[in-house]
Parts: sequence; C-alpha cells; structure tokens
Amino acid sequence: MHYIHQEKLYNIKETVLQRKEELAENKRQNLARSHNIYTELTTFRFDLLTTYADSLLMEKELAKEAVSKWGNNMVNLLVNHGLPLDLALEEISYCRDVIGEIIKEEAKNNDFSLDTFYQIISYLDTIVDHAIQFVSKSYVKDYTGKINCAQYAIDELSVPVVRMTEEIGILPLVGDLDTKRAKYLMESALEKGSQYKLKWLIMDLSAVPIIDTMVADQLFKVIAGLQLLGIEVVISGIRPEIAQTMINLRIKVGEIRSFSSLHQAVQYTNSFTGSLM
Repeated sequence: MHYIHQEKLYNIKETVLQRKEELAENKRQNLARSHNIYTELTTFRFDLLTTYADSLLMEKELAKEAVSKWGNNMVNLLVNHGLPLDLALEEISYCRDVIGEIIKEEAKNNDFSLDTFYQIISYLDTIVDHAIQFVSKSYVKDYTGKINCAQYAIDELSVPVVRMTEEIGILPLVGDLDTKRAKYLMESALEKGSQYKLKWLIMDLSAVPIIDTMVADQLFKVIAGLQLLGIEVVISGIRPEIAQTMINLRIKVGEIRSFSSLHQAVQYTNSFTGSLM
C-alpha cells in the first residue's frame, strides 16, 4: 500500500477507530435480537475493527498475521461456547461493510481518484478474504478436534473396568462392538487390569446384542493379552441366541469359562479368591 498516499489511509484508520464503539454497539443490538449472545462478542468486534483499521497501513503479510491472530481468538470463543461458524463470518462481513462505507465517505470528501479508491477497497477485500478463509478452516479443524476428543471420552467410558474386589474386576460391555470400540476395549482392559493388579476379570456380554466373527476375534485378542498379564478371564451373559450364533459361526470359546449370568460368574471367581459379596 506504499503507493497510496499515507495521509489518506491514516485518516480512514482514525475514523474507524473513533467510531468503533458506535459501530460495535449497532451490531451488538442486532445480535441481541437474533442470537442473544452479544456480550461475549463485543471485545472481539472491537478487536476486529481495530485490526482492519491498522491493516490499512501494514504490509499485506503483516496484516494477514494480525487478522489470523484475531481469528484464532474468535475460533476459540466459538468452539468453547458451542457457537456456530456463521457468527464469526457475520462479524467479518459486518466490519467489512461498515469500513467500506467509511472509505467511500472519505473518498467523496477528499476527492480520491478512482484508482486510489479501488486500490484501498481491493486491499481491504484481500485482508477480509484471508480472515474468512482462516476462520473457516480453523473452526472446522478445532471443532472436529473437540468432537473427536469428546467421542474418545465417550468410548473410554463405554468400556469401563469396574473393580469389584482387590482381585476381581468386571468389564461390562454395552451395545455394538466395532473396530474403534474394540481398540478402546483392549487399551482399557489391559491398562486397568494391570493398574488394579487383578487376578480375575469378568467380561460381561449381557448387553451386547450381536456377536460375530470380528467381535469374537477382538474379544479373544483382549483375553489373550490379559492372560499374558496373569489375569484369568471369565465370560458372563452369553444368552441362548448369542450361543447359537457362535455355534453357527464356529466360534470356539475354548478353555475360557463362560456363564449365562453375571451372578454365576461372580460366584465362580469368589470361590478362588475367598472374597465375600
């Protein structure tokens, strides 16, 4: 922007800074009617107006860095509060529009040439376009990351190892088992089994609707890993329809003790440990 008279740009910048509270208040009232979350965005609106104004006197790369910094803060606010990306894009567009009007007023009052007016507007559009792209990509990335973290926590909670006594633990499985859950099952069973120094682990399948070859293969891998740690595994909750399915699929339980109910499995393991229930 060095080819544009610095005084013209400085005047535009100062006008934006002088009016930013008025401009932000107008937007705040609009958001109050449509979103009811205007309070948290006020500071970010001030910052964006200031950043846009300052960028007019910056080299393009420095201006993009400044906008990116604002974008990071804005995305953090949206993701942490579960707010939609539309709010950030709305803020970006609003600030572009009001600054565009200020540039137009300055151009009329100070007789800017058409080339000068075009160069300033074009430069502002470049910075705003960068803001839109940066915020959009960052929002998708951060929101996806948050969803993945939440899903990881849910998956971990869905395969808990419950310590019943000093030596006996229960792993109650609920719902369908897929490859991802099987991974957490393996991690949780081995980690908690070792951490609790268990001698027995009851794997309860009462709430597992389907046992197929993939599920069975994953379960046996978990059992094999636990046995390597010196933990004996007992299976409970094998209902008649699951037993029939396992027979049809030629899935062999082998030497692993299995019981139709959790109560029977608990009684069995207690007989070896002497625990009282």
